[in-house]
Amino acid sequence: MATVHEETEQSYDGAPSRALAPDGLPGVAEIAAGTAEILDAVYYDTPDLRLLRGGITVRRRTGGHDAGWHLKLPHPDGHRTELRLPLEAGTARRPPDELVTRTRGAARGSRLAPVAHLRTRRDRTLLLDAGHRTLAELAQDEVSAQILDPGRLLDGGQTLDEGQDLDGSNPPQPAAGTDGSGPRTELVTWTETEVELVDGGPDLLDAVDRRLREEGLRRTAAPSKLGRLLADRLPPDRRPAAPPAGSVGAALTAYLREQTAMLHDLDPAVRLNRPDSVHRMRVSVRRLRSALTAHRRLLDRATTDHLAEELRWLGKVLGKARDAEVLGERLGTQAGDLPPVARPGEVAERISAWFDHRYARAHRAAVHTMDGRRYYALLDALDEFAAAPPLRARAERGAGQARRALKREQRRTGRRLRGALDLPAGTDRDQALHRARKAAKRARYTAESLSPLAGTAGRRFGKRMKRIQKALGAHQDGVVAEQALLPVAAAAGDAGERTFGYGLLYALQRAGTGGQLATARRTWHKLRH
Repeated sequence: MATVHEETEQSYDGAPSRALAPDGLPGVAEIAAGTAEILDAVYYDTPDLRLLRGGITVRRRTGGHDAGWHLKLPHPDGHRTELRLPLEAGTARRPPDELVTRTRGAARGSRLAPVAHLRTRRDRTLLLDAGHRTLAELAQDEVSAQILDPGRLLDGGQTLDEGQDLDGSNPPQPAAGTDGSGPRTELVTWTETEVELVDGGPDLLDAVDRRLREEGLRRTAAPSKLGRLLADRLPPDRRPAAPPAGSVGAALTAYLREQTAMLHDLDPAVRLNRPDSVHRMRVSVRRLRSALTAHRRLLDRATTDHLAEELRWLGKVLGKARDAEVLGERLGTQAGDLPPVARPGEVAERISAWFDHRYARAHRAAVHTMDGRRYYALLDALDEFAAAPPLRARAERGAGQARRALKREQRRTGRRLRGALDLPAGTDRDQALHRARKAAKRARYTAESLSPLAGTAGRRFGKRMKRIQKALGAHQDGVVAEQALLPVAAAAGDAGERTFGYGLLYALQRAGTGGQLATARRTWHKLRH
């Protein structure tokens, strides 16, 4: 398992002409020289630098106090999460499996290969408090770097020599089968200063920033050393014109970007089978799809209809694993509460094994799907769509348009709910209640997407739609659990086990659903008035 480090740092071009003094730096009582280091790092990416384009870096560092494999992931607030693994977790040719898995979605399944070699001489300065605790570290870096050709490295099989000098005295030898020109470019050098918080607060970072700016230093434009080295190989940042502030288009654009980023963040968690990750990713998919379908009047449907259908496909793939997970938890908990005559331990054990197996199989299928071209094409389409949604003219309208959208979702939910509650008990009613639940969920997500404009009334609307959704969901969970119990009970009977407990569980599934439907009806009346 990787160790996790939250990183808060700022980088500057050049180095200060004089040493920092502790005066005026919050909490700093002493400034001491740290150990000088030689850091030798190879960075890995796809040939088209997909990781770097997403602000992600993977490197293998030798030398220094934090030698090993490092994966850095960006946060919208400017912080970065760094995951570290020991050197022996990977090889010079291939990063550790865990880091490959964590970046597979961002790399769109492409193989990672060395793209740059950086050697840094680092002089460290420690900012200490009165108890000699390190509040921040200031590093003056003299960097020597060369770009590697990942395509040539992959084709020719060449790897970076351990301890390779970057001053030209020991140039790399070409790989067998290449034309002898070698995959490296000329040496690039620069000096920069980094300030990283350790136990200090943001006020200290701000004070050091002011001090360095007084020295004439300026913040680096690139987010990392690798970004600085490869800046001319990245596509230009063409940001489209933003929708007018306070418009439904602006609110929708922000929501689409937020949910797309969430989907990317959850990709590695699902691959690594982290708890609740499948559920959270499925919710993000549903939110995106709801935004596209509920706001059709604001968007170009030539683009959105296909994207919504692809999101529906992905939601179904994730749903198989999520359904097995939910049913196993629900029925396993209920089985544990059965009376002794129903053999609760035996029933719970079979239910656990049954749904664990189905979850594992469905999760493997989901990960296999996530390694396919269709999934990667969907990620590309979402990125492009969220960057510049195809907004129509009415998207420039403000709060009035938001209120109309919520009223439209309210009417849609009301029609479905009233129609379902008027039906007699049976399969038709169950299906109609399920459709009403989906309508309430879409209305809730629509309120979320318009929350900057909808105000207090919009938040109340969203909460009540959530209450309706939850009440109808409890009914639907019982319907699904009833059907899921039948093959489990049959397998238990075939194995010679008593099935009385399964009959009790079957009877429990609809218990209380009348109260849940009454809650949905009451909440709807409050919402309507």
